[in-house]
Amino acid sequence: MPEHPVSENELSWEGFKAQAKTLTEKAREENGSVLFRGHASSEWTLDTTLDRSRHSDLVAHHYGLILRVKPEIEAYSGRRWTEDEEINFAVIEDSCTQYERFSLRFSMGSLPHYAYMAHLRHHGFPSPLLDWSMSPFIAAFFAFRSYTSTDRVAIFAYRERDKSGMKVGGSDLPAIRVCGPYVSGPKRHFAQRSQYTICTMWNDSGPYFYEHSNVCRPFDPKKEFQQDIIYKFEIASTERARVLRELNDYGLNAYQLFGSEEGLLESLSSREEVGT
Repeated sequence: MPEHPVSENELSWEGFKAQAKTLTEKAREENGSVLFRGHASSEWTLDTTLDRSRHSDLVAHHYGLILRVKPEIEAYSGRRWTEDEEINFAVIEDSCTQYERFSLRFSMGSLPHYAYMAHLRHHGFPSPLLDWSMSPFIAAFFAFRSYTSTDRVAIFAYRERDKSGMKVGGSDLPAIRVCGPYVSGPKRHFAQRSQYTICTMWNDSGPYFYEHSNVCRPFDPKKEFQQDIIYKFEIASTERARVLRELNDYGLNAYQLFGSEEGLLESLSSREEVGT
């Protein structure tokens, strides 16, 4: 097999672990946190499943969609999401008519129907939630999980705030909000140590979901204040077998992270393929 082109951002697996540890420790010292996300190709951008769909990106339209199909999902899953029943579509639509109302409900308050949205995200329905993990190892699993013909995988690290702990915004600026782990999500939400970000922008039509890649910026050591900081680490895809074996030793495999029959079958396939 020919050698793949070398990227200036490329790290070894050991190099990535060292940098992830340094980032995490620094964030803790500054009373912050780091979230991680793995991509099977270094060329992929930070797109949500809603970004990749043909559904409307208007906030009100998306809530209209997910609330419209909610009875069918509850009937099939046997679950009921009753936490935000008073926040019906009329309330959300009204919140989207004025920036101050929208900001209070979506940026400063609890994200409406968050538990239901987390369920949808984990089960394949187009979602504005971009999923992250508090664990760099879980992010690495998703980066290396499937064999691809790409030369490099990518693992992103995200910090919402710098050491100042501040964040600025306004009606003329896109905004990323972190939705934390404290939600009654599906079992895989907890197994994957999930957190989510949601990105919105405001215009004359009201709020709409915006691309994270247009907001996040690489860390710049020369700047005094930064927010929505992104770090991108690229690792050669040839490390896949080694990484998956090590992660399996930590108990990180498809069965443990998904808890489903499909996850078990994927784990058995991985065991036979790379010797996990």
